Amino acid sequence: MEDGIKVTTAPKPVEAEKLERIVIGLRPKLHRYCARMVGSVVEAEDVVQEALTKAVEALPRVRAIENPEAWLFRIAHNAALDFLRQRERRKVFETDEDVDMKADPVDEVFQRQAAAAALHTFMRLPVVQRSSVVLKDVLGYSLEEIGDVSGKSIPAVKAALHSGREQLRLVALEPDDLTPPVLSEAERDRLAAYVAHFNDRDFDAVRDMLAEDVQLELVSKSHMRGRSEVERYFGNYASIHDWRLDLGFVDRRPALIVRHPHDPPDKPDYFILLQWVGRQISRIRDFRHARYAMEPAEVTALD
Repeated sequence: MEDGIKVTTAPKPVEAEKLERIVIGLRPKLHRYCARMVGSVVEAEDVVQEALTKAVEALPRVRAIENPEAWLFRIAHNAALDFLRQRERRKVFETDEDVDMKADPVDEVFQRQAAAAALHTFMRLPVVQRSSVVLKDVLGYSLEEIGDVSGKSIPAVKAALHSGREQLRLVALEPDDLTPPVLSEAERDRLAAYVAHFNDRDFDAVRDMLAEDVQLELVSKSHMRGRSEVERYFGNYASIHDWRLDLGFVDRRPALIVRHPHDPPDKPDYFILLQWVGRQISRIRDFRHARYAMEPAEVTALD
């Protein structure tokens, strides 16, 4: 305060290097949000990558970002909504109904219920309710912060949170009618061959399964393309002798589940996805550097 005049400082522009540091720390939380918004840890990673690409592209046009975390969450929220619209899995229902709620207490019952809910359970909530419940009860944001992310008024956030909590409670009481995922015989044979070669450390045999134009994504880290480049990727695994692969499902899609001997049986370390053209591998997505994806994942191991 100078001579009775309040002095304020304008927010400083966020530089690309600073944004990158923020993203590194925030990426797991962004993924936790997007996974529950779109119902899949794999598709959530796609949404997060799309959001971060949009953030980097927008940065030169933004003069100042007062709250980089809220800014990134807002971009991720919009990217998730775009993804859901494109997938057309459900209509978006919104309400501005005001609900009388007391001043934002921390409710451990709701937090435990939301944290324990499966991803496909969240998909049974309308989008606005789903977003509010995840941001509040899973990630711990305030009503004001949720409004900043979703662009909704506080009464609208309260209404969505109230309805979403009630809906989640009701859904949790219903029996899970999802049928167990199954592998075709051809898919099982291909994946089982990969698992056997990997666990035997026969990486020459694994390399023989690669297509010439194979693509590799080390999720959240790097990309490689072409057999000659991707072949080097297996050198790191060849030097590790106590890790193994199991055949299974992650979010109901065929996956290679990576285990360390010290891991509890029900908590594998991370997973790898393969895509095929015939009997050749056309794409590898390795989540070794994105272990945060395992936290909400629905993992099923095959005997």
